[in-house]
Amino acid sequence: MSALRKLAGQTAIYGLSSIVARFLNFLLVPLYTSQYVFEPAEYGVVTALYSWTALLNVVLTFGLETTFFRFASRSPSPSEKGQGDDGRSTPLPGRGAGGELQAPLSPGEGQGVRLYSTATWGLFFPALAFMLFGGVFSNNIAEGLDFGAYTSSVLMLVLIIGIDAITTIPMARLRQQGRPWKYAFINLLSVLVNIALSVFFLLYCMKRYNMGQSNALIDAVYDPALGVAYVFAINLVSTAVKLLVLLPSWPSFKPMDKDLLRAMFAFGAPLMVAGLAGMVNETADRVILKYLLPDDPGSEAGADAQIGIYGACYKLAVLITLFIQAFRMGAEPFFFSHAKEKNSAATFARIMNIFVAVCMAAFLVVMLFLDLFKWFIPNPAYHVGLRVVPILMLANVFLGIYYNQSVWYKLTDRPRVGSTISLIGAILTIVLLFALIPALGYMGAAWTTLICYFSMAAISYLWGQRSYPIPYDVSRVLLYIASAVVLWWGCEQLPLEGVFKYMLRSFVLLGFVAVAWRMERGALKA
Repeated sequence: MSALRKLAGQTAIYGLSSIVARFLNFLLVPLYTSQYVFEPAEYGVVTALYSWTALLNVVLTFGLETTFFRFASRSPSPSEKGQGDDGRSTPLPGRGAGGELQAPLSPGEGQGVRLYSTATWGLFFPALAFMLFGGVFSNNIAEGLDFGAYTSSVLMLVLIIGIDAITTIPMARLRQQGRPWKYAFINLLSVLVNIALSVFFLLYCMKRYNMGQSNALIDAVYDPALGVAYVFAINLVSTAVKLLVLLPSWPSFKPMDKDLLRAMFAFGAPLMVAGLAGMVNETADRVILKYLLPDDPGSEAGADAQIGIYGACYKLAVLITLFIQAFRMGAEPFFFSHAKEKNSAATFARIMNIFVAVCMAAFLVVMLFLDLFKWFIPNPAYHVGLRVVPILMLANVFLGIYYNQSVWYKLTDRPRVGSTISLIGAILTIVLLFALIPALGYMGAAWTTLICYFSMAAISYLWGQRSYPIPYDVSRVLLYIASAVVLWWGCEQLPLEGVFKYMLRSFVLLGFVAVAWRMERGALKA
């Protein structure tokens, strides 16, 4: 029981620190989109450039974080000091002559240390090469991406991505060693440095300067010529802080075990492909918008301005996104621990009902009171894009349904199914973006996201029912989704204002929650 309590406590710390860090970063959106800070076109540059971060991070880390955990699980405990039962060195996973996972280390050398050193330096040198290449050719890269006026921002983004990559294994080692508090501290420290510097340079210096309220301090430390580059400079500092805190635990350089490194890259390659497909589904819309939107410089119709509007309004779907992230952290260990119980399939089906009911309640909270939530984006110039919010929130609901369904291929040890579905989603995303954006603008990107995630959920359901049948109540799931959408749409048609409008919408929300509670309370008590 103590081991389970320890695991639950560590999971809570890892999960809460990740969610809190993401939420704190989310709170920067009102700052970025404030009047006198960034206009839509400037925020569009931030959105478009940052969209490359997730894609390149997947490539540079090459699946080695998960690979490190997998290989570490084959390593002996520190008390074994690298010795097997017969006193000889115990092999780490690698590729032997027969293709099996084995990569013997030098006798007497700590295998965990060797694995950590090989994995860390194995990512360090490619990341260093990426940063050097990006530094030398930053101007060419910026021109190639059609961001020629933002070369300094591109250069700093290259450094951010590189540093993130080389800190991946040291951060993973903290989790592998069971040190959640240090892991959480480093993550939150980096985020807090980002927020503190953003508040000072953007909210205090930039906003006051643009309002004509400069003073001696602002004149001394603020350079208005940098503009959006401040976002990347601040992020670079916060990322560097993470690196500095990790330096004391950095492995000393030793010749890398080439067989082990080769085996790790072979193991991580499929994970990288699957991760890249997932990132395409998640971020390709903001990457591709820049090149498919009709551009009319100097007007609200400009491509950068539309990307900024779309990116800011995209953030309003975060309520569902945070819930899905929290759900995933708790659901996966639950699914594995309950898989062998007699009525596990029925339990998984009931969880789906509750999950969708909660998601649609969150949908109603945001959509029924969107005229209040919209002020999370303080500048009214962004509000023209609010029409994407219901589409993107529904898209995230279907993404959550897909994650919920993923239990079937995980329990049947068929992870390639997840990779296949992600690849199908990525292909569908690219095709639809090129088909819809030229005709519908950023609305085409929103519809693409919804269609992609709906398709992934549908494919997973149909595939899973043949391999690992779970009696999902599809009619109830669809009822929750349809009823929430109809209730929101109906409220939009009523010409009510002021207190009566909010009273009615509050009653509608409470009514939906009450009905869902009544329908699911039996499952909650089970």
